[in-house]
Order: sequence, then structure tokens, then C-alpha cells
Amino acid sequence: MFDRMARGWELARESWRVLKLDKELLVFPLMSGLACLVVLASFALPLWGTDYLNTVLEEKAAPQDPLAYVILFAFYFVNYFVIVFFNSALVGCAIIRFKGGDPTVADGLRAATDRLPQILGWALVAATVGLILRMIESRSERVGQIVAGLLGMAWSAVTYFVVPVIVIEKKGPVEATKRSLSILRRTWGEALTANFGIGFIVFLAMLVALVPLVLGFMALNAGLVPLAVLGIVAGIILMIIVGLISSALSAIVIAALYLYAAEGSVPRYFDNRLLSDAFVVR
Repeated sequence: MFDRMARGWELARESWRVLKLDKELLVFPLMSGLACLVVLASFALPLWGTDYLNTVLEEKAAPQDPLAYVILFAFYFVNYFVIVFFNSALVGCAIIRFKGGDPTVADGLRAATDRLPQILGWALVAATVGLILRMIESRSERVGQIVAGLLGMAWSAVTYFVVPVIVIEKKGPVEATKRSLSILRRTWGEALTANFGIGFIVFLAMLVALVPLVLGFMALNAGLVPLAVLGIVAGIILMIIVGLISSALSAIVIAALYLYAAEGSVPRYFDNRLLSDAFVVR
């Protein structure tokens, strides 16, 4: 267990090395976040003043009629499409770097655009699953939340490698899910511990980002408005940066594990022994 935790930490560190070489990868989670805000606004504004607004804004609110489910499904579909599109662009760039290239933002966007049919298909499946989980959750507030949470965790694990499978192997949603599960069976420990390593780094970074935020609110209570604004703005900016880095590192780890498990090749900037000790490619 401790060996796997150490490997997870090392995988996170090596992903950081890749990110330092291609800082433009941070553009993709930034564009994804901004696009998701636009999607939210495009649904929320037309629904303002109606009962359907809660369907989009409140995850725990149970839709009351069929139209609410239609709106929720459409919201999920567009959101998933945006997220998967930009994740595909990021993974595409990471794969180019791993194979010796020097990716650009245009390369990532081109890789994602070339997979539009597969991304649309996957967004449709993901939205359907998301709607089903929401329906389960709405049946019974406490039991439904537990069941939906467990099913959601299982679904996230099974589909862990879907994005690189879509980008590299051009598979549709059903085949991508099966392929992702196959790869996960070989790499589940490393995927889990690598995420733990990244999560720990992000946790420490978030603690640092909270310092100016807390100081800002303390200054606000003391009536020091200029210092309060400075601290709060600095804290928010730092938290956004940490979030962007976390998303980029996670995508890089997924791409690296996929490349080794699927093709048996060690990604550049990753240690051969680290990956060969982590799991055996069958």
C-alpha cells in the first residue's frame, strides 16, 4: 500500500514536469470552466422567474414534471459535451508531448474537433447516466443519495480512461466504456494513488490560497476595505489557478497511464521503472 502511495506521488510529480514544459495546457481547463459558465447562464437566464430554474441550479432538487427532466437532460448534455471536448484537447496535447512532439493549443483543439462524433455520443451517454442518477436520488432523499453516490463513484471509475480511448482509438461510447474498464483492471491502483498524490498537492496549495482570502475577510471586519479587496481577490485568483493546475495534472496522469497500459510504451518524461513496477501490461 505504501509503495503504491509513493508511486502515486511520483506520478503526480512527473505530471507536474510535463505541465511545466507545456504551460499552455492550462488554457483548456480555463476555457472549459468559462464555457460551462456560459452554458449555465444560457439555461438559467431564460428560466429566470420560473419553477424550472431550480432544476438547473439545485443538484438535490427533484424535478416535478416531464418538462423539467427534458431541461435537465439538455443541461447535462451540453455541459458534458463542453467538459469532454476540452479534456480531449488536453489529453491530445499530452499524448503529442509523450511521443516527442511539441503541442500547441491549436493541436489540442484540432484533436478534439476531429473526434466530435465520438464526443457527442459520449456526452449523450453521460447525460443519460447523470439523469438516471438524479432520478434515483430524488426517489428517497437519504437512501437515494447514498445509492446514487455509490453508483456515481462506480461509473466514474469504469469510465476513467474513456477520454484517451476516444482521442486515440476513435471508439464510440459503448466500445470506449468497455476499453476503459479493461485498462482500469490493470491500472486501478495506480490511477487511485496518482489521484491521491495530486489531491494531496492540491489540498496543500488550497491551504496556501486560503491564507489571503481569510486575511481579506479579517481586514473587511476591521474596516480595512482596500486590504480586504486585495486579499479576497488574491485568494480567489490563487484558488482558480490551483483548480486549473489540478485539472491539467489529472488529465496528464490519465494520458500517461493509458499510453503505457494500452500501447506498452513509456511516455517521455516518465520513469520507465516507475511504470513497469506499477503494473504489468497484459
